[in-house]
Amino acid sequence: MNIDLDNFQKKIKINFKNINLLKKTLTHKSFDSNNNYEKLEFLGDRVLGLTISKKLIELYPDKEEGFLDKTLASLVNKDKCYEIGNKLNLNNYVLIGNVRNKSNNVEKKIISDCCEALIGAIYLDKGFDIAQKFILNQWKELIKNSKTLVIDSKTKLQEYSLKQFKSLPVYKMVSSSGPKHKPIFKVSVKLKDNKSAASSGNSKKLAEQSAAKSLLSKINEV
Repeated sequence: MNIDLDNFQKKIKINFKNINLLKKTLTHKSFDSNNNYEKLEFLGDRVLGLTISKKLIELYPDKEEGFLDKTLASLVNKDKCYEIGNKLNLNNYVLIGNVRNKSNNVEKKIISDCCEALIGAIYLDKGFDIAQKFILNQWKELIKNSKTLVIDSKTKLQEYSLKQFKSLPVYKMVSSSGPKHKPIFKVSVKLKDNKSAASSGNSKKLAEQSAAKSLLSKINEV
């Protein structure tokens, strides 16, 4: 199976010196168990986190660490990486074995991982400045929208629960999976009236935020 790397380079507006590095970025372990994107994904996750952290400090010099941490978590996660990867049409370029879903599309997690691997590859091939420029360009709208993220979902749900039931929401760890360097936690949250929701995230805090957001959506639908 061949992929049009020339076309992909035009799409991302970056020409790789090491074209094999770019190919590795788009190769899932089901296609090649030795030369795949897993280590590049590990690196790309760190470069992405550093870049967005640096940008948030520049944007919010007077904000406390807690706000920065929550905003970072809202910008650097599987969903946002999938959103960017989808925008880049990574689905059309990934070299993959027989692990597509029922719609014959590449799994969401693979697109997200490839996005991070691409960042890692750009860093190795072009250096931090070019990688940073690529990230800030791709995340531009997401960062812009982050300025509206002030009150987090856990706080909103807590306020609702105290007002309605005079008790706090109960969070419970459902499961944890994935590699040590990038675990996925699933957390459930339940109110006194037995309304509940569950969601996943790359950290317990992020999973709790996501579960709280899901439960708030359910409450608002009633």
